[in-house]
Amino acid sequence: NAIRIDAPAETIFRLAAEVEFWPALLPHYRYVRVSRRGPDRRLVAMGASRDGIPVRWTSLQWLEPERHRITFRHVRGVTRGMVVEWSIEPRAGDGVEVTISHRWEPRWPVVGWIAERAIGRFFVHDIAGKTLRRIKEIAEGGSLAGGA
Repeated sequence: NAIRIDAPAETIFRLAAEVEFWPALLPHYRYVRVSRRGPDRRLVAMGASRDGIPVRWTSLQWLEPERHRITFRHVRGVTRGMVVEWSIEPRAGDGVEVTISHRWEPRWPVVGWIAERAIGRFFVHDIAGKTLRRIKEIAEGGSLAGGA
C-alpha cells in the first residue's frame, strides 16, 4: 500500500507513530493499548475492523524518526510473525511518498499460503489502505472529525 501526501514528513511520521491516538483519528480502529514503553520501542495491542468484521493483534513497534521509518512485528494474534514497515520518503516538491509494506509467511502446514492470501489481501491490505487515506486527509488539513 502506498500513497503520496502533500505534507511534511515529520507530520506524517508523528501521525503514524502515535498509534494510541488512532482510534480517535481512524474510524476503522476500535482500540489501541500501549502496555510497555521505551524511548524508541513499545508493545501495543490493536483492534480494527474490516467492514464490520473485528480483528486484533499485538505488535512490537520500533520508531526510527531520523529515517522516518516505523516497524511493527506482530507477536500475538492470527498474524503473529508479520512484519509491517512504514516508510515515509520526501519526494521532489512538497510531496511525501508513504508506503506500508507487509511481510508474512504463516507457518501453518498446508493452509499457510491460503491464509496469507486471504488474511493478507482481505484484511491487512484493506485496513492499511484505509489508514493511509485517512492519514493523508488529516495531514493535508482535513477535519479530525471526518473520516472514511
